[in-house]
Amino acid sequence: MMIKTVFKVILQYFRKLDKPLFLATCGVSAFSVLLMYSLVYNGVTGKDARMYRIQFVCLCAGAAAALIMSALDYHKFIKLWFLYVPGAIGLTLLTFTPLAYKPVESADDAAWINLGFTTVQPSEFLKIAFILSFALHLSKVGDKINHIGNVALLCFHGAVPTLIVVAQGDDGTAIVFFCIFLCMMFSAGISWKYILPCVIAAPVAVWVLWTKIMLPHQKMRFLVLFEENPMSNPEFADIAYQQYWGKLALGSGQLFGKGLFADEYVSVPEVQNDFIFTYVGQCLGFLGCIALVAALSFICLKILADSRIAKDDMGKFICIGVFALLFIHCVLNLGMVLGVMPVIGVPLPFVSQGGSSMASLFVCIGLVMSVYSHSEKNYRVFYDAN
Repeated sequence: MMIKTVFKVILQYFRKLDKPLFLATCGVSAFSVLLMYSLVYNGVTGKDARMYRIQFVCLCAGAAAALIMSALDYHKFIKLWFLYVPGAIGLTLLTFTPLAYKPVESADDAAWINLGFTTVQPSEFLKIAFILSFALHLSKVGDKINHIGNVALLCFHGAVPTLIVVAQGDDGTAIVFFCIFLCMMFSAGISWKYILPCVIAAPVAVWVLWTKIMLPHQKMRFLVLFEENPMSNPEFADIAYQQYWGKLALGSGQLFGKGLFADEYVSVPEVQNDFIFTYVGQCLGFLGCIALVAALSFICLKILADSRIAKDDMGKFICIGVFALLFIHCVLNLGMVLGVMPVIGVPLPFVSQGGSSMASLFVCIGLVMSVYSHSEKNYRVFYDAN
């Protein structure tokens, strides 16, 4: 009898599991492990030869976490904001202490903390805390979102994590937070009476940002995009170096690529991180790049589809927040690689090297899977209605 009950519980769990989303995410992540192994095997990167093993461990741990979270009711843990929000903020604030760490000396920000046995990027976990707490905030406000007091509090809620990472010097992550905030506000039904004044004021805000706030090296990252041949200009050569070699590497694979274990590759600085897409182009060519973009697009669209079947606004807002996180990461990263956006240090989801990033993204997928699993109003995981 006990075995039969356990079997029913397991069967019920897998029946409610968002299998397409989980398998697509694991597939892209497994592809990342293969890329890391190829990089080490071919000697393309001088980084730690264990990085593909670390990536594999993070994949397994992240997948397990996602499966566990999908079985939990998101209503339960989203209300524990008083635990995870202070924890995530406190961890992020450690980047302003001697524990702060730069994985690359030339980086503008010290957004990691060194724990001795490993390094962690706290802002990755701050993203999860923000999506959950902001979804809770929006669901509590409900149809009163357009009251001026509620709008002010919501904007303050969005400004806190954004300004923390701005203070770190992590402009890319700050843009990600801002875009998550905008998408979730739009999905909650913010009125045009607030949107239109912001649109009208945008040119003035951009002018102030450009003339009064942005540093010279930040401006150069934008100006280099308009240079016809930046490598011939000493003023732009250093800034354009990574994008220049990245585009050469991306195009060198042509239609079918050189293969994952070829004899010669174009060297791109930090290729395993933000410019991993250039290595995909080299190894698998244009067709491989299209396949990867299609897989990432499927993941984003599936999350968006899951938001439409959520049984309440809280679940919908969680899905929209995760969708915005993944989508803006993909847009910014591919824009950097293709040379249409400045290099601002945003990794490609589930593909770039990074244990903190992969673990946090799998937790986000687990949240979406929880919303999907509990989309039926009378459903509870591990509860047999019979």
